Amino acid sequence: MNVKILWADDEIDLLKPHILFLNSKGYDVIPALSGMEALEILKKEFVNIIFLDENMPGLSGLETLQRLKKEYPHIPIVMITKSEEEHIMEDAIGSNIADYLIKPVNPNQILLCLKKNIDNKKLVTAKVTIDYQQAFRDLSMRISDRLSVKEWEDLYRELVNWEMQIEKIEDEGVAEMLAAQKEEANVQFAKFVQRNYIDWVNGRGTDKPIQSHTVLKEKMFPYLSEQKPTFLFVIDNLRYDQWRCIYPLVHDYYYVDEETICHSILPTATHYARNALFSGLMPSMIAKKYPQMWLNENDQGGKNQFEEQLLGEYLKRYGKNIKYSYAKVLNADFGKKVFDNFNQLMHNSLNVVVFNFVDMLSHAGTDVNVVRELADDEKSYRSITASWFQNSVLLDMLKYLSDKKVPVFITTDHGTIKVERALKMVGEREVNTNLRYKVGRSSMDYPAKEVFEIKNPDEAFLPKESLTQRFIFATKSDFFAYQNNFNQYVNLYRHTFQHGGISMEEMLTPFVKLLPK
Repeated sequence: MNVKILWADDEIDLLKPHILFLNSKGYDVIPALSGMEALEILKKEFVNIIFLDENMPGLSGLETLQRLKKEYPHIPIVMITKSEEEHIMEDAIGSNIADYLIKPVNPNQILLCLKKNIDNKKLVTAKVTIDYQQAFRDLSMRISDRLSVKEWEDLYRELVNWEMQIEKIEDEGVAEMLAAQKEEANVQFAKFVQRNYIDWVNGRGTDKPIQSHTVLKEKMFPYLSEQKPTFLFVIDNLRYDQWRCIYPLVHDYYYVDEETICHSILPTATHYARNALFSGLMPSMIAKKYPQMWLNENDQGGKNQFEEQLLGEYLKRYGKNIKYSYAKVLNADFGKKVFDNFNQLMHNSLNVVVFNFVDMLSHAGTDVNVVRELADDEKSYRSITASWFQNSVLLDMLKYLSDKKVPVFITTDHGTIKVERALKMVGEREVNTNLRYKVGRSSMDYPAKEVFEIKNPDEAFLPKESLTQRFIFATKSDFFAYQNNFNQYVNLYRHTFQHGGISMEEMLTPFVKLLPK
């Protein structure tokens, strides 16, 4: 179907050469001599775009624009004018026009305007498709190579970048290619982690990532000062791609001074990774040094109820004798109370605010059908996170702090992955309920070749409650399902977002330093 252009100009006869040029390019032009005539035509005709002269007798271009925006807000409008007066430009641009052209316009200007506003999606689709197909071979070769820590981080950034570009063009074939390539990357990433994880946590070798228990010491502590406040926002379960989605909303107030990929420790679960983040210690070290602040898998009570105290001990160990605060936001009302206290918090050197929305979204997706519909795939999972952030008190906090010229850090404890394939396992009643990792005795039965086993928790600095206790981790997009209720588990949990295991999405997390504009 040809693109239809409604062109309203009281001197439309003088534009006949332009109209003939557009006809030759496959565009249909419907002329109108006034704003009122244009409005009458729109009652009968569907058009793709409107060209509107600013200086027409009767209903002026700007008056017509207001009527059009009210009655036909979905149609892009291009304002064309002889005037270069600033207030006219501001009025037109303030009405959210698609483009602004100044007479005399030449045919190529008009053609470029149409391609930008009408053919944009088709052109972008073609360009992104070609660019990804050209990049596909290089990415595949890198995935199959023996990459370093930094090379894996860079590869993941690139895959996320392609994912976010391809989701905009809605080309299922290209999206499937990328999904398969990302799945293969996770296969190789899991092997990379299995080869190196024990060395990393024991500090062996030179190619080591920044991990949960070292990131604050390395990336935030050097900036803490008694003279000025710093804020750390921890968004539980925030994946790197979700950070990329919310950053455009932050960009008006802050710029990224430094973006680091931090590696979550195993298990990639709040109980372990966030306690490690706030304590600067691996889990077994917390249990040994602060036994009153650590609960094992089967202990009753909240597993992250001592984060504030652990942070205080962490600061003291590194000589940071500063005033600090900690708040965990579980709902919007409490978030507003924390925000109302920001004037007082400005007297602290460090203020930590934990937001649990994304984590609650992930868990709710398992049980609530409405949430499962809203966050059914990667694209919608990112979208709902961005929607929450845009309307959250967290964004209000960032706006306030930007105005006060306060630097902030944003990070998380771990990410999530959408699980697809169930692994059958048998375990005793004491085995924990997480779908991506299991803690139990050697009597657990599972497909050993499909998982990462840590048979000696001591060497991975994980708490050990019995001599035969071990940890097993699902890799790729696998999850554990009990053999007795296998089909029930598969139906309930397949296609949901889970964490605790080994994948790029769970382990490669953002740590961002933002400076106010």
